Amino acid sequence: MDLLAAHYGLHALDLLAGPTHAVGVLHGAVPSLQAGAQALAVPLPARAQSATAPVTEVPAPEPLAPEPPAREPLAPDFPSPAPEQVPVPASAEPMNAPQQPCVLCGQPASLELDGFPQHLTAEECAAAVAAPSGTVSPPVDKTVPVTAPATPDSTPLVEPTVHAPARPVRSAPGYASTTLVEQITDRVHDVLAACSGDVDAAQVELIKAAIPDVMALLKASRVGGRYEHSEFPPTADILRKKSQKGADDIWEGRPKWRNPELFAAAKKGERIEVTALDMNAAYLSALKCWLPIGQLREDTSGVHDPKKAGVHLITPPDWHRDDLPSPLGARMEPGELWVTESTLRLLLDCARQGLADAPLIHRSLVSGASEALLEKLRRALAETRKTALANDDELTVAYVKAMYSKFVSTIGESSANREIRRPDWMHIIRSKAFTNLWMKAHKAYKAGLQVVEISGTDELHIAGDWRTVFPEGRELNQVKEKQTYILGGKR
Repeated sequence: MDLLAAHYGLHALDLLAGPTHAVGVLHGAVPSLQAGAQALAVPLPARAQSATAPVTEVPAPEPLAPEPPAREPLAPDFPSPAPEQVPVPASAEPMNAPQQPCVLCGQPASLELDGFPQHLTAEECAAAVAAPSGTVSPPVDKTVPVTAPATPDSTPLVEPTVHAPARPVRSAPGYASTTLVEQITDRVHDVLAACSGDVDAAQVELIKAAIPDVMALLKASRVGGRYEHSEFPPTADILRKKSQKGADDIWEGRPKWRNPELFAAAKKGERIEVTALDMNAAYLSALKCWLPIGQLREDTSGVHDPKKAGVHLITPPDWHRDDLPSPLGARMEPGELWVTESTLRLLLDCARQGLADAPLIHRSLVSGASEALLEKLRRALAETRKTALANDDELTVAYVKAMYSKFVSTIGESSANREIRRPDWMHIIRSKAFTNLWMKAHKAYKAGLQVVEISGTDELHIAGDWRTVFPEGRELNQVKEKQTYILGGKR
């Protein structure tokens, strides 16, 4: 410890306080724990001398020479960022070694944050992705708040598993964090080993632990994030269940619709060949949605703010089309109702496309929002699932499914998950899955196919050559064929 302190010109107490404090002292951002302490240039204590013989004393620190691996310590006079630049966290270091892919976007990054190559903002990631291959985009000239590293007194976060040496970068870098993917796969390997290779027993154990595992993965995915979301904000009355087995006041827009014209034609003897399609991992895809960050607060302006999200009391527009299901799903009663952010955005999009009038917004309970709160979690689960499917690893596929499905079903008022209570998130994610299904139906309709039936979270019945519209397979951007039947004949 004394050798290391003398090497960097720090006091040993500053090193013992942790790397974040030590780097801060090195940069001059925080004071040393030793009042008036200067860079150490004193002989080692007798016990250190005996352990490191024949060295008898430590000279004053000299300019640091490059040492393997190709990463140099920061110089004490490391310049502070200009006021107009993005504030660099104390744990961020410039990379003197060849640039490595950013853990967020996969493009070359010039900084390391807590040991991981990373851009500091989403704008920098976007600029890096848009830049030509092999070039490094300059930092974005825009001040953005960056969440400081957690202190020892803050709520503990689950540290992601880091392996040394690092694994090679996958062939499609930037889609998901390698660290998060390894956290999932390592968990599967550990449980499988504990079960002596018994796949069935391992699956039981993994599914049993899916809720705490996915919450640990969520915490790991939020490390270094720009926003600190609320986990237990006060719950509005409309989001509270009316009884133990009852429901609250939120309408999610779950679809249940049949094409009246086609079914009428089938009753008259017309035979229509229909394919029932299944949407893959509907709730996993739905994790990409606009979610409120903090406590919901009332807004009576009647205007939708796209930078906020929550639930809204609206009067929905009339739906006059018989060849396309209503975006509100199976809702038949007229009048006002509470809908989620996902449903409202779909209704507004339908109005922009001329399919219906815009809804009338009466009240909103909203907070500042982001579409990326669960994005790193979603990408890690999606990438792990994709790899598992390619390797015929049904154990990992089942584990991933248990994590995302139980995450959605327990983040409301479930006693099975005591780490978060966000019924607004639960409703928004569920309604986003229904919204995605409606958009698949609309896509088929615009391509000239006939929408026969739409129901549940992931079932779409189509008449026509659906393969010209949707790719077939088990990945998130593909669909599966469940069955084919003849409408107006025997199935």
